[in-house]
Amino acid sequence: MDMFHIVINVISFFLSIIGAAITVWGILISLVEFIKKEFSCKDDCIKTNELVRIKLGSYLVLALEFFIASDIIKTIITPTWEALGVLGAIVVVRTVLSYFLTKDLKKI
Repeated sequence: MDMFHIVINVISFFLSIIGAAITVWGILISLVEFIKKEFSCKDDCIKTNELVRIKLGSYLVLALEFFIASDIIKTIITPTWEALGVLGAIVVVRTVLSYFLTKDLKKI
């Protein structure tokens, strides 16, 4: 059983690393696009800002999926009320972000 816990913890750790990498990658891509927009002095700055914001939001929602998967796996092996509360909070945040991101995508 001890080996099972080690494997689950390693899988959970790698899912968290993937989520963090997606977050950092999305921030870098969005930052580069924002800086390009600032130096190009386009007339449609507001629309470009919206597109950058939506792109960053989509990366964040994807990263949250990996964090949720990691937390679900951790909760399976050590189901505590605190772990369930954290998992519930993350799911609520992800759902709200996803809802508003989808709403913004439909506008564009």
